[in-house]
Amino acid sequence: MSKIDRVSLVFVSHSYHIVKGLQALMTEMQPDVKIAIAGGEPGGGIGTNALDIKKAIESVYTEKGVVILFDLGSALMNSEMAIELLDDASNVCIADAPILEGGYAAVVEAGFGSEVEEVKEAAQMVRGIPKIPTS
Repeated sequence: MSKIDRVSLVFVSHSYHIVKGLQALMTEMQPDVKIAIAGGEPGGGIGTNALDIKKAIESVYTEKGVVILFDLGSALMNSEMAIELLDDASNVCIADAPILEGGYAAVVEAGFGSEVEEVKEAAQMVRGIPKIPTS
């Protein structure tokens, strides 16, 4: 199975350094999944940009689809705008998930060759999992 046979991921953050680190970590975890990033402003500032997100989606788009994970409020708004700017957004969705833990679950699921909705669901399933078990 090749990278074109898998769902791709896009990480969106207000910080370039955060998404660059996530991309490196997730690529190490699952090198067969295409991952793009969008984050920060030119000159190193904090922010997100719908056009940058659109370019990121297009750079990794496959027929299997793309799942977007984001960090904070306006990253969601700009991701939604980016999707609206696409010619065909039928296989592009946003996961309501923590960007790190959700990204990990999504990249593993995508690596299995799962469909876009399954990858999105895997990301969202981690929302309620406690990090520290209670006794």
